[in-house]
Amino acid sequence: MRISAKRQYSILIKPLLWLQQRHYGKVLNPALLWGRKPALFWLVAGFFGFLDRKRSPLTPVLRSLVCVRVSQLNDCAFCVDANGMKLAERCDSEEKIKALANWQHSDLFTEQEQAVLYYTEAMTITGQRVTDEMLNTLKHWFDEDAMVELTALIAFQNLSAKFNTALDVPEQGFCSLPIQPNAAEHTTSPADKDEH
Repeated sequence: MRISAKRQYSILIKPLLWLQQRHYGKVLNPALLWGRKPALFWLVAGFFGFLDRKRSPLTPVLRSLVCVRVSQLNDCAFCVDANGMKLAERCDSEEKIKALANWQHSDLFTEQEQAVLYYTEAMTITGQRVTDEMLNTLKHWFDEDAMVELTALIAFQNLSAKFNTALDVPEQGFCSLPIQPNAAEHTTSPADKDEH
């Protein structure tokens, strides 16, 4: 990591570090950085906790597909690792998980998942734009409140992935599936998919 862990962390964040140690068997690398600023750490943890709650209008698999895809697009080794582990726990299709980096060329994704992934990529890839057509398509499955949550999840995962990538946060060996795309692979737009 480009910024080192502290020797001693504030008592304000020790409960979060303890929970991570208990759940994952170790403290997550990003927590060692966010933990330098306890107020930020609590805000980030609370934000993600709300977005990934059981009563979310987005299914657990859909939330994890979004998080892994944003992680792949941002080339965030830690995020792909940690989010990939959660996706593997939630999704019963190893083939689908492995196909996520090239989802446009796979028949494993539902129409809803495809619409969400198009939206995810439009929000994440520099130079792409969200269109009215994308939002109208999403309205087949989501009401406006759910669309706000979907947008917030994508934005949050971009924040997390960009933070971790900028500070070179390494993976921690959580996910054993090969889901990190090769650097030579690229994404396509909806128009490109129609041509194939």
